[in-house]
This record gives sequence, C-alpha cells and structure tokens, in this order.
Amino acid sequence: MGRETDDIILEMKHISKSFPGVQALEKVAFYCKKGEVKALVGENGAGKSTLMKILAGVYQPDEGEIFLKREKVQFNNPHDAQKVGISIIYQEGSLLPYLNVAENIFLGREPRKRLGFIDSSTLYRKTQELLDELSVEIDLTAPVYDLSLAQRQMIEIAKALSLNAELIIMDEPSAALTTQELDRLFQIIHSLKDHGVTVIYISHRIEEIFHIADRVTVLKDGKVVSTTSIEEMNEEILIRQMVGRDMDGRFPSKGEFEKKKGLSVVGLSCQGVLHDINLELRKGEIVGLAGLVGSGRTELAKAIFGVIRPDKGAIYLNGRKIKIKSPRDAIDNGIGLVTEDRKREGLILGLSVKKNTTLPSLDRLTRMGLVPEKREREMVKKIVQELDIRTPSIDRQVEYLSGGNQQKVSLAKWLITESDVIIFDEPTRGIDVGAKFEIYNLVLNLAGRGKAILMISSELPEILGLSDRILVMREGKMVGELLPQDATEEKIISLATGLDKGS
Repeated sequence: MGRETDDIILEMKHISKSFPGVQALEKVAFYCKKGEVKALVGENGAGKSTLMKILAGVYQPDEGEIFLKREKVQFNNPHDAQKVGISIIYQEGSLLPYLNVAENIFLGREPRKRLGFIDSSTLYRKTQELLDELSVEIDLTAPVYDLSLAQRQMIEIAKALSLNAELIIMDEPSAALTTQELDRLFQIIHSLKDHGVTVIYISHRIEEIFHIADRVTVLKDGKVVSTTSIEEMNEEILIRQMVGRDMDGRFPSKGEFEKKKGLSVVGLSCQGVLHDINLELRKGEIVGLAGLVGSGRTELAKAIFGVIRPDKGAIYLNGRKIKIKSPRDAIDNGIGLVTEDRKREGLILGLSVKKNTTLPSLDRLTRMGLVPEKREREMVKKIVQELDIRTPSIDRQVEYLSGGNQQKVSLAKWLITESDVIIFDEPTRGIDVGAKFEIYNLVLNLAGRGKAILMISSELPEILGLSDRILVMREGKMVGELLPQDATEEKIISLATGLDKGS
C-alpha cells in the first residue's frame, strides 16, 4: 500500500534507545497521517511505551529524527511536545491524587484574574464544559484518590482535550473501562478524527484494534515487524506477529473440578457498598464475577480479604466459620488477593522480586527473628522458574519488569503462602495477548490443584472462556448466576445494567 506524503503529520526515523542492559528500540520507523487512528501493538517490553515517551519528550533518543508537519523537531521535555500539539495519556496515569478534578485538568495552566489569583469560577466552568463534551458525570471538587480507575481515565482524556492537541497518544486507555464506557471512548475518538486530530492508540485488547484503527504498526523486541492497513490484517496474523508464534486458541481448555466446599460468604453487607451478598466457591472451581465498574466487585474482594470491614455477614472456609478483621487474618486463613491495581496495591515497586514475593510469608519464614537467606532465595527461585517470571535476577526491582511479569510476581507471593482461595481482580489488565495466555494457564493450573478461584474481570470473553460459573453484580447486589453453556455477553451485560427482563 503506497504512502502519501502530503497528509503525513508525524514521522519518526531510525529511532534507537537503550537502557542499562536493554536495547529498547532499534532503528524504528513510525509515521502517522492527519486525522487517522494509528494502532501501536506488541507484547509487554516490545518498546511501545518507550517510543511514545520519546515522542512526548519524556525520553531523548540515542539516535534518530522526529518530523512534525515535515519540520524537524526536538523535544527536550514534555512541555516542548505539548507546545506543538502533542498530548499523551499514560497507562499508569499522571494525575496528582490529592488535587481535585478541575485542578488536575488545568494544572500549570489555571485561568488567572488580573492580579494573578486563580479564577476558580472560570476553572470549574471550563472543566464542566470538557466533561459535558465527554458525557462524564464527576464531582469537579472530588480529590482524584476518591475516584475509580475508569473515572481517572476520563479525566486524563479531558486533560488531553483541554490542551487542544493535534496528536493524542492513548496508552491503554480502555484498560479500566466497562463496555459502555468503552463505547463512549470510541465515540470520542471518532469525533476527534472528524476534527482532524490524529490518535495513536496502544492496546492489548485485539478486538479494539479492528474496531477503531485505520492502520496498525507491530513492534517486537524494539523493532518494527510491520505497518499495515487494518483492512489487510486479521486477528490471527496480528497475534502471530506480536508473539512470534501461533496461539492454539485464545483460552486453554478447562478441566473438571471437585465439588467440595471451599469458601462461602453468607449475608455479607457493607453500608452503601454491599447488600446481602451470598457466594460460594468450591475447590478447583473458577467463578467469574462480572459487573460494571462501581458495581461492588472490588469491594466484595476487599471485604473477603479484610481490607473493608463488613457491617454484617459471615465467611466460612472448608465449612468452618472464620473471622477476618484484617488482611493478616485472611492470609493466615489461606486467602490471597491479586489486586486490580498491581502497581499501587499489589506490589512495592522499589523492592526486588524476592522481597515482593516473600512479603506475605515473612511470619512463616522467620526463625528466631531472622529470615534464612538461603531458604528464602531457594523458594523464590523455584516459584520464579515455575511461573516463568522473566527477570535477570530475583534481586531485580519489580518496577523494571514488564506488566505481565509484574502480574506473575503478584501471583507468586500467594503461591508461596500456599493459599487455598485466590481472588483475582482484573488479572490481565494492561498485559499483552501472550502474557494473558500464560496467566490463563496459571489460573487453570491453580484450579487443577484444588484452589478455589474468584476471578473478577471486565473482559467478558475472559469471563466466558475461563469460568465454571458466572456471577453478576449490580449496585452492590448479586443479581444473577449463569452457567457457561447458558451465558453470552449480551446476557451478562443485560444483568449488569438492569436491562434484563427480571429486573
């Protein structure tokens, strides 16, 4: 397919970048046309985020050139990129948690009065106009730490729009969004295209690429594999180019499970959050938990794990009533939680793989007030090998691992505690298709070993592909149970939104 030069807004030529011990990018060529959606895909660690951070002025390339509207540019910092109309929405988010919505959106660009004081009325009016454009209802005065991941993502998009950017980079913008929110995001992207804005769209959700993109560039190991019109690409070829091998199906085959009681929740309630929840997990069973963001799924996980104290209700393990007043109680009873936000809640990024992995087990490992170094290292090396955690050393800081390997470390710590019940909250959020398949295999392997699994996911194909039973929550209540053979995405969405006939 020919490449017309008259409508090219961005061209990156021969971009290379290395970090200590890692060649992140090698002579990468990447270009975009005005008013198109250009997808950028690849496994975790392929170089996508590094390339975009170079474009956004966060990193400087070791070699290569960037041209914007045919003029050579150099960005020494993110402000340089913003000044010429480039905005980036980061996967990790760039909002300040203790500032409110309006303050975050216009941070450093606050409207001022004549004497230099912030014009609060104009600040909130402009913020409301942006959120109205996105059809988002959020309290403008709410601190960001009080908001859900989906709400934060919408604020990031509003912030990009406030900059009047001509080129917007969206790094995993849909990772925390529900189906309805994702539809709204796509509407926003189509509107941006209509106004001549170029969007670079990074996502691990393959189906999104075919829904929204005009063209797609595949990166692998820091090199460009291909750049193709979406009409000339299909899912099988795209996955093969990303992972370098054929995938035998999107989901591994499930085995049979025992019917012995594992975890039972009876009448669990938390004022304003959870209402009379009843739940049973059997040993070797994977129960999928679906629902919209804000439906109470994560709150239920945290209540079981002792992060949230319920007002009433009981929890039984193996038929025995247990008291969970804190996460320590949950861990001591063999319950593990792989959190939704692994970077803020599941891991201590500045600590090593070894220290993160053994953290919940220190009480059990300690002998006379000390943790035997040799025993600790042997345990961690064994679990790293078992889960195929790709790290140069168990002493490597977790922040330097890819998203998929960070997720495996989150899981590894619960395997070392020998947890009998493991709750996965969005287990594959923000990781690539190859790493997803590995996580699926790990979840199924755990079930095969008799672990009781509760899997919360906003990705309905994931729920349908892995679950032995599917539960649906809405507004803090359990509103439905489906068997895989009876379940469809439409039925789940209908229950989750209250559009089912019985609601």
